[in-house]
Amino acid sequence: MSPFWLQIGLTLLATLLLSLVLGRYLARVMTGQRTLLDPLFDPLDGLLYRLVGRDACSRPMNWQRYTLHMLAANLAMAVLIYLVLIFQNRLPLNPLKLAGMEPMQAFNTAISFITNTNWQSYGGESTLSNFSQMAAITFPMFTSAATGFVVAIAFIRALIVKDGGADLGNFYRDLIRFSTRVLLPGALLFALFLIWQGVPQTLDANVAVNTLQGAHQTISLGPVAAQESIENLGTNGGGFFNVNAAHPLQNPTPLTNLALLMLMSSLPAALVVMFGRMIGNARQAWVIYGVMGVLLLGFLAMTVLPEQAGTPLLHQAGVSLQAGPLQPGGNMEGKEVRFGIAQSALYAAYTTAFTTGSVNAMHDSFTPQGGMPLMIQMMLQCVFGGKGVGFLGFLVYGLIGVFVAGLMVGRTPEFMGKKIEKPEIVLVSLALLIHPLVILAPSAWSMVVPYGLSSLNNAAMHGYSEVLYAFSSAAANNGSAFAGLNANTPWYNLAIALVILLGRYPPIIFLMAVAGSLAAKPTLPPSVGTLRTDTPLFGVWWFATILIVGALTFLPALVLGPIAEYFAMATHHLF
Repeated sequence: MSPFWLQIGLTLLATLLLSLVLGRYLARVMTGQRTLLDPLFDPLDGLLYRLVGRDACSRPMNWQRYTLHMLAANLAMAVLIYLVLIFQNRLPLNPLKLAGMEPMQAFNTAISFITNTNWQSYGGESTLSNFSQMAAITFPMFTSAATGFVVAIAFIRALIVKDGGADLGNFYRDLIRFSTRVLLPGALLFALFLIWQGVPQTLDANVAVNTLQGAHQTISLGPVAAQESIENLGTNGGGFFNVNAAHPLQNPTPLTNLALLMLMSSLPAALVVMFGRMIGNARQAWVIYGVMGVLLLGFLAMTVLPEQAGTPLLHQAGVSLQAGPLQPGGNMEGKEVRFGIAQSALYAAYTTAFTTGSVNAMHDSFTPQGGMPLMIQMMLQCVFGGKGVGFLGFLVYGLIGVFVAGLMVGRTPEFMGKKIEKPEIVLVSLALLIHPLVILAPSAWSMVVPYGLSSLNNAAMHGYSEVLYAFSSAAANNGSAFAGLNANTPWYNLAIALVILLGRYPPIIFLMAVAGSLAAKPTLPPSVGTLRTDTPLFGVWWFATILIVGALTFLPALVLGPIAEYFAMATHHLF
């Protein structure tokens, strides 16, 4: 086996094993069972319950109440983040005396971080004070991640409740418990590990050093480790430094690189295991895990192999210049020598599959074939995904699949004993269609208006790919970018913020409405006419549904971008 496949295989195995352990733990946490951390965090829970209001934290919520409180809490936090950013110059812990953020960019940033997207049109170390990094960036990394996960958990409860949907849990109680039992201890543990590996954790803004060449250099510092751990554990993305996990102080060693991969994949994969335990059907969970796993492996291979093969055009250029045949070494453009091609491509595939957005290489420098699967995973938004939203996106395809299959074979469309009827399909279709709409419409508009084209640093197909990637990343709440696009303009700050909002909240509202509709229905026992969804055969159908719907929706856009660029490169045209 090639060394790079061994690295990737061991990482995938570690992801699987960690998800099995965490999945069982998540099920205990979210079903109210005792855990070993309860004696430590019960007092903190009590304090937070008093701050929110004990009555508000104990009242059962149906889907409308759960969704309304989620939206209201997110709005309040978004306003707080916005105020911190624009008044940064008047707040403490600003040793560099940085100015407040420009209002449009602050709006984009507040929307980005409250939705767990963490799209950054700014350089963190040169734009934000330590106070802003902690209060406006690190704080919502906890709450926005917890919001996505608990919404998914409320949907799962809708499949098993016996009270007609009157109690899908309590948003505030779920948010607090998930934060204190899962995110806080996990982030603390891994922050200590990152500090041990050399990641800074200080309130100093910078340090002056003498280089080996005898020059002087100022190196930016700050509370990096604390932000880095929750950034990946909560599948937030973003980064303290502008170049993210490619920065040697944010991701200094191969061990930290592996840890970040484990962090971003652990909770989304564990959520599937938790689902099986909560519904009491491990077979159903393994069907979902298997389909997600096959998708991940396929897109991972599509990313790694082209990068490992390199760019044939460069090889031909070497021969034509009589420099001798270039040895196959792969595409190292835009990648850190500390990690090499395999770990860079693996990181890129993970960060888009688990919709994290953290990067350790510049995706804009990937080959057209290697960059395309990164876009596809965000377009599908169901290859595990992050924040719980990816899991819900996967269920959307499943509900459509079971409805179509039931009609085709003349069996009752059911999922987990709940009949799938017209109201659910209408809501599911709305949740599915809004995603391509907010990707393709602004991408097309940006390619025909001067204020969209002016941000491009690359022409033709590659420039279009940069725009398409940006809006795909925003709609999927991912936050990574093809770095050749200058997104810090009024048009892109506003457009991307609106795409982030529409990609996040309307699908959640539609799916919570589906949850309420399903919860109100009786759970039917399996019968001869039931189409079982926990079999390998239905897993194949689920897989086919995802690929067919995805291809019908996004293939034309991909043909105009990375696919066309690949064929153009074959004829020696570069952009």
